[in-house]
Amino acid sequence: MAHAKDHDYHILTPSTWPLYGALAGFIMLFGGVVWMRTDDGGVPILFEAITLSGPWMFLIGLAAVLYVMFGWWRECVIESEVGDHTAVVQIGLRYGVILFITSEVMFFSAWFWSFFKHAIYPMEDYFGTEYVAPFVYPVDALHLPLINTLVLLLSGCAVTWAHHALVHENNRKDLITGLAISIVLGVLFTGLQAYEYQHLLHEGWEFGVDEFYSNFFMATGFHGFHVLIGTIFLTVCLIRAMKGHFTPERHIGFEAAAWYWHFVDVVWLFLFFAVYLWGI
Repeated sequence: MAHAKDHDYHILTPSTWPLYGALAGFIMLFGGVVWMRTDDGGVPILFEAITLSGPWMFLIGLAAVLYVMFGWWRECVIESEVGDHTAVVQIGLRYGVILFITSEVMFFSAWFWSFFKHAIYPMEDYFGTEYVAPFVYPVDALHLPLINTLVLLLSGCAVTWAHHALVHENNRKDLITGLAISIVLGVLFTGLQAYEYQHLLHEGWEFGVDEFYSNFFMATGFHGFHVLIGTIFLTVCLIRAMKGHFTPERHIGFEAAAWYWHFVDVVWLFLFFAVYLWGI
């Protein structure tokens, strides 16, 4: 009786995952800096002494980060299945997801700020506001970008259908079908965006030459990276659904993935109207 739990909170046991995650993230970041450094005479001596050049240190750190993600989230899934995610715990988890998405909103706000600033009030190194815009090969927003927009929105609709099937109908078949459709459409979106990038680079677009090019590739590229992450989230949810996980009362993992996917949808709508329709 001394160890009986008389509250709805889940007290976590001491874990080494935060330490492993911090070390893996540091190795990945440091490896990325070493990989992308330039030998222009301004390289710190510490970097010159590193013999592990190229992308290897970055890839080692990335593999370590993926391992930490797998192991840590696996424990979270086990906690959910054994009943540790009570109603009170789920509230805390939802707050955490909301704060995470809020941080992502701030991240993309920086790219929108940079894009509109350089488009509306450009400034060069010299005095004045004269700005010579680069010659931009226009992208027809009503063709491939519009198709990609419809693909992503339909994927969001499929996620909503899957969520409704689970929560309101407890229909596992429709849950799995909706998740599968959303994943296929997410992969299709990524493929179409890769094709678009290949076409733009062939037409003469170049990253880093001008603020417009840099903002375009950074904003749409990071969004594409988030689509890839969201697709992985949904794939994990699909595997869990096929294993019999998730109930109408306990599905916080799927709910978090659905929120993230809808966030990706909304960001793309802003990108489509700002970058494609208004910017080009």
